[in-house]
Amino acid sequence: MSRYTPSEIEPKWQAAWDEAGAFTAKADPAKPKYYVLEMFPYPSGRIHMGHVRNYTMGDVVARTKLAQGYSVLHPMGWDAFGMPAENAAMEQGGHPGTWTYNNIAVMKGQMKPLGLSIDWSREFATCDPEYYGQQQAMFLDMLEKGLVYRKAAVVNWDPVDMTVLANEQVIDGKGWRSGAPVERRELVQWFFKISDYSEELLSALDGLKDWPEKVRLMQANWIGKSQGLQFAFDTVNAPEGFERIEVYTTRPDTLLGASFAAIAADHPLAKVLEAQSPEIAAFIAECRKGGTTAEEIETAEKIGFDTGLRVRHPLDPTWELPVWIANFILMDYGTGAIFGCPAHDARDFEFATKYGLPIPPVFVADGADETSLTEPFIPMKSERVRYVRNVAGAEVKTGEQGILDAIALAEAKGFGQGVTKFRLRDWGLSRQRYWGCPIPVVHCADCGVVPERKENLPVRLPDDVTFDLPGNPLDRHPTWRDCACPQCGKPARRETDTMDTFVDSSWYYARFTAPRATTPTDAAEVEYWMNVDQYIGGIEHAILHLLYSRFFARAMHKTGHLPAKAIEPFNALFTQGMVTHEIYLTRDANGRPVYHLPEDVIRSEAGATLKDGTAVEIIPSAKMSKSKKNVVDPMNIIAEYGADTARWFVMSDSPPERDVEWTAAGADATFKHLNRVWNLCSRVLDMDATATGDDDALHRATHKTIDEVTRSIEGFAFNKAIAALYAFTNTVLKAEASKPAMQAAMRVLAKLMSPMTPHIAESIWKAQGGEGLCAQAPWPVADPALLVDDTVVLPVQINGKRRAEISVPKDMPASEVEKIALANEDVIRFMAGQPIRKLIVVPGRIVNVVV
Repeated sequence: MSRYTPSEIEPKWQAAWDEAGAFTAKADPAKPKYYVLEMFPYPSGRIHMGHVRNYTMGDVVARTKLAQGYSVLHPMGWDAFGMPAENAAMEQGGHPGTWTYNNIAVMKGQMKPLGLSIDWSREFATCDPEYYGQQQAMFLDMLEKGLVYRKAAVVNWDPVDMTVLANEQVIDGKGWRSGAPVERRELVQWFFKISDYSEELLSALDGLKDWPEKVRLMQANWIGKSQGLQFAFDTVNAPEGFERIEVYTTRPDTLLGASFAAIAADHPLAKVLEAQSPEIAAFIAECRKGGTTAEEIETAEKIGFDTGLRVRHPLDPTWELPVWIANFILMDYGTGAIFGCPAHDARDFEFATKYGLPIPPVFVADGADETSLTEPFIPMKSERVRYVRNVAGAEVKTGEQGILDAIALAEAKGFGQGVTKFRLRDWGLSRQRYWGCPIPVVHCADCGVVPERKENLPVRLPDDVTFDLPGNPLDRHPTWRDCACPQCGKPARRETDTMDTFVDSSWYYARFTAPRATTPTDAAEVEYWMNVDQYIGGIEHAILHLLYSRFFARAMHKTGHLPAKAIEPFNALFTQGMVTHEIYLTRDANGRPVYHLPEDVIRSEAGATLKDGTAVEIIPSAKMSKSKKNVVDPMNIIAEYGADTARWFVMSDSPPERDVEWTAAGADATFKHLNRVWNLCSRVLDMDATATGDDDALHRATHKTIDEVTRSIEGFAFNKAIAALYAFTNTVLKAEASKPAMQAAMRVLAKLMSPMTPHIAESIWKAQGGEGLCAQAPWPVADPALLVDDTVVLPVQINGKRRAEISVPKDMPASEVEKIALANEDVIRFMAGQPIRKLIVVPGRIVNVVV
């Protein structure tokens, strides 16, 4: 064989796979199916090493399952709508679609050289009208089934860009692009009724046994089931219509620690007071400058306004509490009103301390004295506490029992009832942006909100838009916006909001089963291919993307687009770690950091310098980031070492759920190993055909390696599979077997390496007489009889230190093992003639000698 040249062999084998249609997915009822899917990328224009690791993991699984006789579906697409494309159009000119499709072409061109076993015939982008048109059809079906509705909601509003912002787009209270202070504004928005599925989405987590426990816990916490008490305060001097204020609390056992009542700035009572009082109006305006999420409100300074209103405590009508408007209360959780118990709630404590309100304790730690509080005491519900002000008896009990007793008391006295609530809110999908899926409804003065007719779908985005003015271009596009009502034919206006991009990614897994279907899914194809057997992606998508996808699968089943078996769409989930790299920096004249790319830095034992000799600071390994320039371009790696080196390295260095640090030394070592395998292949080809040797030992080692690699891949322990392949390479190098046995071992080595390094595997497979393409060859199966050792290797310790190893039959008596151990040359040398004080043989484990 000639020298190992990845730049020659890799394009050659990729062309051969394409010509053979090796990875084209075909539904075959005679075969078991396997659907492996990586979370599809946003077309930003460049792939990075994180992409390489993610897609190689899926590729290892897909190639292995294909070899094991499965019909494999391994598709790829593009999560192509969203703000970055629109921002690029604003900053650079042009159209978001042009920017997006150009980036797709670039990224696909970067991914193809990796040799991924992707069925590219199923490729689509979510901005393709064929895709979002089917999404619009499902929207109409869900609207008909009552899964979609409109309501007024408080949102993050950017007053400069004139759009609603997702919570992630609000940074330090400002719009991520404009830098303008974000306001809380009430707008009419579209919502999916995901909250109807709160209990089902929560309880079904227990069945997702092949999901990471941390992801299931994150989802459970986000859904946030709680058992509490709902009751009402009677008001004393409130405006007409507000004789009662409804309150929901998860700690009704702290009712006797009430210090104040408070309502959200968006509470209906607050709106009435706002119209009556300029001071209250000014305060509410200040509240609306804050964020809308629980996390933002939690960290913001707690501020309030005493309305002068009072409410009566339900356990004592003579006990009146002041009513405040407070900025830390969310209108869309509970009832938008609370009672404050500052002794046992951190937010209430901060608020009461700031405004000088009472802080009466309700309970103390079991065994502790009742003392004045310097900080809130917040026990776990399972923790035993001593109640000093207990609505249901003053005794020691757990907080959980205290809650149940308080609910029972409230129900017995008739002032409240136990209620189960969820933190999960309905999914607001409206976005005041152009580059998204248009919401297919029309607003008619006579008919109201009218669904577009399905025969008119897709409602396409207009191409002739400009971004020279802030806001949504669809609002100022009369030929697109103005239309005829589908119901009465009179002049009407299209909905100009587009859908949240989470909608696009919440059903793409189903579309891949029949990407060219003229309906959202094809019943036969989705029945065959669903569910996704293995889903792979980042932990950053553990909550919203996965939760929305689980909801969408249920909604698609309700509307007839998915079978019942697919309401949990992902059978198994794997969240991979990140690829990291050192950060290199120098500092400018003002001491500010200036970051440098790894290829511009020279490393040595003394440290690091730029090419001109300037010393460079090294920051320990961190997630690859363009802003820190600690990125490694996969294209550079492929050009220098080949795709197989990049694939092998990102699979070999650490368990796949952990971060992997990319180093030049590691890549170089991987390349040297692949050269070693290549040279071993050449050496076997040059062997004397008449040579003989110990074929049995090599045969046994081969089957042990088949077993270990197979189990490791199936367990997502790719680094262990590669460690076994390193060891087997050494075994073959040292083997003294016949040429046919060595060639058989090399073919097995090629097949076992092929999921990780498919190109070099094909070359070795062909050179050693393998039939057809290695990618289409069956996976080797280990013979169980050859996995059982007839002999064992026992370490021999002398005075606690390992000094030798002996190989003995498994069932050899201890007395015979002693003789062999004492006759070993290394044992004799280390004993140095000293008398034996004790000799212990642990069968199958170890020989201990004390001298």
